[in-house]
Amino acid sequence: MSQDIKAAEDTDLRRLFAFNGGFFTQSRIKRILQLAGYRITVGKPGPDDLIAVWGQSPTAGRGEAVSDLTGAGVVYVEDAFLRSLHPGREAGEPPLGLFIDAKAPHFDPSRPSDLETLLATHPLDDSALLARARGCIARLKEAHLSKYAANDPKLPPPEPGYVLVVDQTRGDASVTASNAGDAEFREMLVMAQEEHPGCRVLIKTHPETAQGHRQGYFDASDETARVTLCTEPHSPWILFEGAVGVYTVSSQMGFEAIFAGHKPRVFGQPFYAGWGLTTDERPVDRRQRKLTRSQLFAAAMILYPTWYDPFLDKLTTPERVIDTLDAMARAWRQDRNGWNAYGMRLWKRKPLQRFFGAERPVRFGKLDKDRPNMVWGMKDGPEHSQRCEDGFLRSRGLGAELVPPLSLVLDDLGIYYDPTRESRLERLISQRADLRPDQSLRAEKLMMSLRKHRVSKYNLDGDLPELPKGRRILVPGQVEDDASIVCGTENIRTNRALLEAAVQENPDAVVIYKPHPDVLAGLRIGQVQDAHLLAHVVLEQVDMAVLLEHVDEVWTMTSGTGFEALLRGKRVVTFGTPFYAGWGLTEDRGRIPARRAAEPSIEGLVHAALIDYPRYFDPKMGLPCPVEVALDRLSSGEVPHPGAANRALAKLQGLLASQSWLWRPR
Repeated sequence: MSQDIKAAEDTDLRRLFAFNGGFFTQSRIKRILQLAGYRITVGKPGPDDLIAVWGQSPTAGRGEAVSDLTGAGVVYVEDAFLRSLHPGREAGEPPLGLFIDAKAPHFDPSRPSDLETLLATHPLDDSALLARARGCIARLKEAHLSKYAANDPKLPPPEPGYVLVVDQTRGDASVTASNAGDAEFREMLVMAQEEHPGCRVLIKTHPETAQGHRQGYFDASDETARVTLCTEPHSPWILFEGAVGVYTVSSQMGFEAIFAGHKPRVFGQPFYAGWGLTTDERPVDRRQRKLTRSQLFAAAMILYPTWYDPFLDKLTTPERVIDTLDAMARAWRQDRNGWNAYGMRLWKRKPLQRFFGAERPVRFGKLDKDRPNMVWGMKDGPEHSQRCEDGFLRSRGLGAELVPPLSLVLDDLGIYYDPTRESRLERLISQRADLRPDQSLRAEKLMMSLRKHRVSKYNLDGDLPELPKGRRILVPGQVEDDASIVCGTENIRTNRALLEAAVQENPDAVVIYKPHPDVLAGLRIGQVQDAHLLAHVVLEQVDMAVLLEHVDEVWTMTSGTGFEALLRGKRVVTFGTPFYAGWGLTEDRGRIPARRAAEPSIEGLVHAALIDYPRYFDPKMGLPCPVEVALDRLSSGEVPHPGAANRALAKLQGLLASQSWLWRPR
C-alpha cells in the first residue's frame, strides 16, 4: 500500500486518543480498532474527539480525567469473550476480538453499557439471528471452547454430582465493579454447601491462578473433606455436565453455564445477571426484561463484539472466530504432550515439526514413554501409534515433488484408505449422518468455495482442450502401488484394467483418461503405454478442478478424484473401497464393509472429510487454521514452492518407495 493511499485511509478514521501504552504497542488491538473505524493517536483531544480507555485498568483514570478536562468522549475497550488459547499475560497471545463500548465497560453494573442497552432494548426476535446463536452455542459445546480455549476434554472428569464454585483472579475488574470481594466469595462457598447438603464442592480455579500468575480468592487452605480445588485444564462444558449447581460472583463461566442448561447462582452483578436466566443475590433493579438463552447469546456474542480474522486481516463473524479458535485448541490438545514420530522421511520432518511441534518439539524415532506416538501411513511403529497422512486439500504441487502439505490427518483407529478396519474418518462420517443447520450451511459454503475457486487436492495448472461432445466419463489414473489400492481393491487393481472396464461398459460414452501426475513425472509406477488406443481422450497436463466441471461421471478404483467429483454433483463409480464409498453416494463395484451403514448427505461427508478429520496449517501465519483459510491460500497461491533440487530427490525417494512395495506381502 502506498503512503498516499494509507494517508487517505487514515483521514477517514475517527481520531481515538490513548493514554495507555498498550494501545500503541499491541499491534492486534491497534489493528482491530483501525478496522472498526478508529485511528489511535496521541496529543490533546478536542471535544469532538474520542479517548480510548482499557476497561477499568490502572491507567483508565488517565483517559477519564482527560475526558473531564476536554469534553472528549470515552470509548471503553476490552477483550471479547472468545479471546485466545491462554490468558494474554501467560503467553502474550493477542485477542480475536474486542468490545468497543461508548457508554461503559460491559462488566460495570453502575451504569448501562452498550451491551446492557442491547439486552434491554433490542428486539432480539430475528429468526436468522437466533438460529445463528443456537448454532454458535452448539459449536462452543462441541469444540469445548471458552474465553481461554487451552483445556483438554480428554482429561478424566470428576465424579458427577458435585456443586461447581467458580473462583476468579483477585481484584478482577468484574468483581470490583460489583463491589464484591472476599466476603462474597466466602458467602458463596458456604451457601453452596448449605444448599446442597451431602454434595461435594468443586472449586474451579482461574487459568491464571492455576499457572501461578495471579492469586485467586480460594487456595489449598479452603479444601476440606467436601471441598476440592480443581486446577487441571478441564473443559468447562464437561464440568457443567457433572454439576448439580453452579455458583459464581461474576465469572464468564457463569455466562457459559447458562448455555449448558444451568441457572447459576450469582453473587456479583455481571452483565448476564438480571435477565431471568440466573438466580441473583444482588439484583440490578433496572434489568427487568426476561430473555431466552439464544437472545442473551445473540446480543453478547454476535451483535456486541468486534471480531477479527487474523488470517485474512479483516473484521469477521463469531462463526469464523469459533472456527479459528477450534483449530488452535485442537492443535494444542493433540500436541501439548509432544510426539514421538516414526517412519517419517527426512524431507517431511521440517513440515511435520511446524505442524505438530509448536508446544513441544517432535522427536523422530526416539521413544519417550510419556509422549504419544505417530507413524506415517501404513509403516511400522509402536503399538497404539496414531497414523499420519496427507489431507484431502493438500498443496499446490505434488507430495512426491516434496511440496509441503497444508493439511494432515491423525487417525487413532486406522487410516482412511485402509477399509480392512474402521478408521476415525469412517466413524466421523457415521456421526455426520445427522447435521445441525449450522453444520450443513458450513459444508455447503465450503463446497461452493471449492467449485468457485477451482481448488482440488494438488491444484496443478493446465489448460483444458476442447473435448468431444457426449456423455463424458473421466477415468483418473492412480499410483498402482498406492496403499489405497493395495488395501482396498480386489479384481481391478491396475490403471489398464480400470480403463478397459470403463470403455467396455460404456461403448457410447466419451472416455477420458488422465494419468496420475506422479506417474507422468516419473516418480511412481502406473503407466498405461497405449492409453490413447483405449480412451477417446488422454489428458496429461490439465487442471483437475476445471476438468471435473466438464465431465458427467468418474470411474475409479480408489482415487480422491471420486470424492472431488461428488462435491461437484457427478456420478461416481468405484471398483475399490475408498473412504467415500458405501454411504449411498456412489455406485460401488467393490466390497463395502458392513459397518458403513449410515447414509450421510454429501454435506455430511464433506463435513467429516474436510472439516472434522484433517488439521490445517497456514504457512503464511505459521499457525493452525480452519479449512476455509487453507482454501483461501490454495486459491490465491499464497503457499511455499520448493526449489528445483526437489525433483531429483523426489524421483529417488519414489523409486525406493516403489521397490519397497514390491516386496510387501499382499
